Order: sequence, then structure tokens, then C-alpha cells
Amino acid sequence: LAAYYNRDDVALENVASFFQKNADEEKGHADLFIQYQVKRGGRVAFSDVKAPVKTEFATVQEAFETALQLEKDVNQALLDLHQVADKHNDAQMTDFIEGQFLGEQVDALKELAGHVANLKRVGTGLGEWHFNKSLA
Repeated sequence: LAAYYNRDDVALENVASFFQKNADEEKGHADLFIQYQVKRGGRVAFSDVKAPVKTEFATVQEAFETALQLEKDVNQALLDLHQVADKHNDAQMTDFIEGQFLGEQVDALKELAGHVANLKRVGTGLGEWHFNKSLA
């Protein structure tokens, strides 16, 4: 998402920065999981990351709706992982997920949902330009 909005023919630099900040945060979360797995004596096995299905967006609202859905998917995966850890009485893992991720997920979901709501209000074109400036 950041690369798309940073293109010279799209040029919404604050939207690009917003998505880049979120991407960097998600990379940090992946690092936390790697460190945690190694700390617990596990082995890290990497697999291919699927390319995004969509790489261009008709509107900024569409991009934020896509980001919101991805965040919901991540949140559900964390809840599922928490449930597995709880089922196996792994208090350390449940604490790790709760302490490192779940609260932050709620904040991210609220922020993205708020941006989607505002983008619905402002519309496309000049509204998107003003929204971009509001992210500065």
C-alpha cells in the first residue's frame, strides 16, 4: 500500500507514510514472534509470503477498507492462536499474545475504521487530498 501511494502518479505522501509505518510495525511483530519461538527452544521455519491480491486502488477509501480487513484477519489469527495456547494450558503463550498484540490490535482496528468512516464523508478527489493532508 505504501509503495502505491508513494508513486509519482498517485502522490499522496502522508497516506504512503501511514501505510509504511503500519508495514514496519507488522515486520516488528514478526520479529517478536521469531524471538519468542527461539526463546522457547523452538525452530523457526520460514515459508513464502503470498503477494497481495490487489496492488492498485480506485480510491483511498478502498485501500483503507482493504487494510482494515487485513487487520481483522490478523486479529482473528491471533485470537485463534490464543485459543490454541489456552487449550494446551500454555500460560506463557497466552500472556505473550495478550501483552504484545491484542491491545494494540484493538487500537489499530479502531484507527483504521475511523479513517474509513472519514473517507466515506470526504469522498474522492479533493476530499482524498484533504484527508492526505490530515495525516501529516
